[in-house]
Amino acid sequence: MAPGSLLRRTARQRTGDDAEDRALAYLQAQGLQLIQRNFRCKGGEIDLILRENATIVFVEVRARASSAFGGAVASVTAAKQRRLLLAAQVWLQGQSGLPPCRFDVVALEGGQLQWLRNAISA
Repeated sequence: MAPGSLLRRTARQRTGDDAEDRALAYLQAQGLQLIQRNFRCKGGEIDLILRENATIVFVEVRARASSAFGGAVASVTAAKQRRLLLAAQVWLQGQSGLPPCRFDVVALEGGQLQWLRNAISA
């Protein structure tokens, strides 16, 4: 991140950054290893890419102050899932071989963290 860019981030972006930090710390405490953070490509983004044993884990992090309007988990819409799958395909193209992978969601809502393994089907 460029110097001073933290000052230009919106409150919503800072909330997202904080949620990703918390999710990453939790997942690392569970034994997962960070490969990449905030992978971006045309048409998609993946918040966290981690490894759990031989499995690549693509993680979408969602944060909501409350469960109003469906909450954090419900905010992972079908369109968002398609963008995640596209970004994962692009990322995997740059890897040697095709490792097993899965899509997880970490939802932070009202201060509580919920880790949903295999939340999105490829």
